[in-house]
Amino acid sequence: MEQRTDLLEIIKYINPAELDYQDWVNVGMALKQEGYSVRDWDSWSQSDIGRYHAGECERKWRSFNGSSAPVTGGTIVQMAMDRGWEPERGYELEWDDTISRDGIVVDKNWIEGEEVQEPRHWDPVQQLIQYLETLFEAGENVGYVTRSWKNEKGKYVPQDKGNWDRTAGQLIEALSHCNGDIGAVFGDYDPEGGAWIRFNPLDGKGVRNENVTDFRYALVESDGMEIDKQNAILRELELPIACLVHSGRKSLHAIVKIDAADYHEYRKRVDYLYDICQKNGIKVDTQNRNPSRLSRMPGVMRGERKQFLVDTNIGKESWNEWQEWIEGINDDLPDPEGLESVWDNLPELSPCLIDGVLRKGHKMLIAGPSKAGKSFLQIELCIAIAEGKNWLGWKCAQGRVLYVNLELDRASCLHRFKDVYKSLGLHPANLQNIDIWNLRGKSVPMDKLAPKLIRRAAKKDYVAIIIDPIYKVITGDENSADQMAKFCNQFDKVCTELGCAVIYCHHHSKGSQGGKKSMDRASGSGVFARDPDALLDLIELETTDALMKQEENKAVCMACKLYLDAHYKWQDDLSQDDLLSSVQMLDYCKARLDKWQMKALERQIDAAKAQVKQKTAWRIEGTLREFPKFEPINLWFDYPVHRMDESGALSDIQPEDEKPLYLKAAEKRKENAKKNRERKLNEFEIAFQNIEFDGREISPVELAEALETTQKELLSWLGTGKRQKKELREKFEKYTGEDGKMYIRRKGAQGAQNHSDEQCAQF
Repeated sequence: MEQRTDLLEIIKYINPAELDYQDWVNVGMALKQEGYSVRDWDSWSQSDIGRYHAGECERKWRSFNGSSAPVTGGTIVQMAMDRGWEPERGYELEWDDTISRDGIVVDKNWIEGEEVQEPRHWDPVQQLIQYLETLFEAGENVGYVTRSWKNEKGKYVPQDKGNWDRTAGQLIEALSHCNGDIGAVFGDYDPEGGAWIRFNPLDGKGVRNENVTDFRYALVESDGMEIDKQNAILRELELPIACLVHSGRKSLHAIVKIDAADYHEYRKRVDYLYDICQKNGIKVDTQNRNPSRLSRMPGVMRGERKQFLVDTNIGKESWNEWQEWIEGINDDLPDPEGLESVWDNLPELSPCLIDGVLRKGHKMLIAGPSKAGKSFLQIELCIAIAEGKNWLGWKCAQGRVLYVNLELDRASCLHRFKDVYKSLGLHPANLQNIDIWNLRGKSVPMDKLAPKLIRRAAKKDYVAIIIDPIYKVITGDENSADQMAKFCNQFDKVCTELGCAVIYCHHHSKGSQGGKKSMDRASGSGVFARDPDALLDLIELETTDALMKQEENKAVCMACKLYLDAHYKWQDDLSQDDLLSSVQMLDYCKARLDKWQMKALERQIDAAKAQVKQKTAWRIEGTLREFPKFEPINLWFDYPVHRMDESGALSDIQPEDEKPLYLKAAEKRKENAKKNRERKLNEFEIAFQNIEFDGREISPVELAEALETTQKELLSWLGTGKRQKKELREKFEKYTGEDGKMYIRRKGAQGAQNHSDEQCAQF
């Protein structure tokens, strides 16, 4: 109820009579979004005596059915601030309020007006020519309206859509020969109503937004303050104004350079422009947003006053130059400090969260390929911090941690935590130190997530926030350095606002990773690797059959030992070597366990062997900003946890792309030789079988011809001096037939005469 009282006090600073229709509607939408009643909106709206209609608020209220981008209480707060209200008067901003002082250049309470005088020497034709030459190219179509009518409120408005069939060049040419009669070129206008002109070029087919050919300019108009103050603020803001026109009444029309590539960019830039103007005291008429909008035409009369060109090409040269200047006005960056002043009183370094790797308040990235168990690795880290235990051999400071789950459904995530606790053999003594924020299906881009995260974590005293994985919240092109720099800046905001570490994971790029440095393996822009204070990178190691046999041996020994410990009162009468031998352990068990016990043990052994087959080997390398580089860490991913390689068996394995060139060459030669042997054996057997099927003895001469080689070469394959033909010698041999000639037969055949029906054939 306290918040409602505050907002209802704040709304008193906003006079509904000063608002246009859209702003009045926005106030209603914001009130409904924040939980207020239609009576609150209706009561406030009654202050606008001239426009208030009973029942209108209630009818409109029913149409507010929610939005993906709702208008919030921040809109009301900003409106009140624009009218002099200060937050210090008692309103406590909510976390979702997006109120900023960025872009404020002018203090409207202290700005001095800059007088605007009508031209002494009135030359209407020259005024209009200068306007056209400033805004248009000669071949561009110009839209204008000269006919007007007086509406029920006594205001002159355009009577029709006007004309759009002539180019700026044609109009300028006609004006140059009109002898001062603008009506002869544009058509006669009512001097009481004035005339209008469109400031963006058209395609000559109409005057709608889709007929605009270049989104070049936008209109800034306000009649909520004196002309001289409008003039002063517009100039103080350094707006890139192409033409500044006096409307002949209470406002100036600033034709501002927008230079948008398309309608979408035009809308974004106009919203930004209007926001800056509003913050600096110019109550912009937001109905002028459209690129095909009409503005007042200079060089004509409007009652007793002139519509005239005040100035051209003032302020910054372009939109980009102006926007860069505006964003640099209020950078809220700290001032440089002299090293001498702090040399003898240096600030304390942030304490370590992970000894020798990461400090509190810093950022860490864990990068690796799919199936590396990165999520399990982060869950292990959560548990290590919560319990104050070691993680991958590093001591972790104990504290509270938030795990932001963006990928798993809630049940799977919670089960994972319990599975990891059990596999690590840890008693869950400090579960109160782990909070899990499940956002699968509800994640938003990081720039939107960061403020919501900060709001929820503000009073929780987290020492670390783990975000898993970041691809779910990436905004922009992953390969764009500037876009990814903005994305990573969101992590800085979280660290700075909460004083905790932010830890997140990312995937490797495609292709082989072994030959790359650890900081170059993460997918996308190099910003990912260079932004965090600590980078831990995982790469898979290719295990050998011998190594996996060794791991299987360990698993069998452990299964035997655990079973004996649990089911058999055994004396530790085996030597240390026997305890490490699966053969000796199994022999020991068979000699002491009965049939049913052995069957139970064998089931456990089978399960242990199956688990070994699922194990994968990994190496972690690091790039650290605050600490010396550590030696690579080798570990096994034994689902669902990672275990250190205590034996050192993985230390000698090199990723494929990290092998020396001479080893690669040797392995290539060996592989080619093996392929060549297999090819020769295959060709030999095919040629042999083709002759063998004919039921004749096989002569080396004919077999050599079938293999497109020489008899001498063929016989050498079956000799004793060619080690590379070992496979042939194991299957085939030479022998002398009854005719005294040399033949070839399969090994094991008895005599040439027995070959005719079985293996051999005479050529």
